[in-house]
Amino acid sequence: MLHNLWNALLYKPFVNVLAFLVSIIPGGDMGVAVIILTLLVKTALFPLSQRSIESQAKMKLLEPEIAKIKAGGASKEEQAKQTFDLYKKYKTNPFSGCLLIFIQIPIIFALYYVFYKGIKFDEGVLYSFIHAPLHVNNIFLGLVDLSGKSMVLAVLAGVSQFLQAHYMPKSAPSVGGKGNFAESFGKSMQMQMKYVFPFLIAFFAYSISGAVALYWIVSNLFAVGQQIYSNKKKRLALVTK
Repeated sequence: MLHNLWNALLYKPFVNVLAFLVSIIPGGDMGVAVIILTLLVKTALFPLSQRSIESQAKMKLLEPEIAKIKAGGASKEEQAKQTFDLYKKYKTNPFSGCLLIFIQIPIIFALYYVFYKGIKFDEGVLYSFIHAPLHVNNIFLGLVDLSGKSMVLAVLAGVSQFLQAHYMPKSAPSVGGKGNFAESFGKSMQMQMKYVFPFLIAFFAYSISGAVALYWIVSNLFAVGQQIYSNKKKRLALVTK
């Protein structure tokens, strides 16, 4: 049931849009179609992802205040009340960012699956008003075969993942310079996301196909641009206050 729903609402629409894009792009360049489809999906998700970024940034800024509440020696009930008042004061919700991310995951995974499964425009998947492209060129810009493995695109996927991690919101410094276990764990995860995860992405991108690697590159660069935009927006808001 869920699989059929996922196919009908996400997978099939993406395949059909991709088929349409390939059919109208001069030369049927699959790489250009992959880029356009990825950008279309990321743009559609921009409002949700933007709210998620802003929510995460607020939570990072509130970490020292929450640490002070926990170190204050109050009862668990009083700590919960003070923390709730803090969230209310700064108009933030610790669960909103996670909820927005969970909403996006099926959409992003479906787009990824389109490229992971292998780009085939079977008649059983295409709508009646969408025809399979007469010519499909898997050699992106005449240089890289997207149907096979590409070391160049895999490396670029890893680099783009590093850039995305680099621009992610950082945890605020602890009060007094002493962090608790949660803060130390968070910093450790940030380090792994920045220096370990890019190698994993590069490895998986190379293991699957050039199309998946290209998808990761475009998706990550879009996220980097969005994070830079968010940072500039935040600095502008501070200046105008």
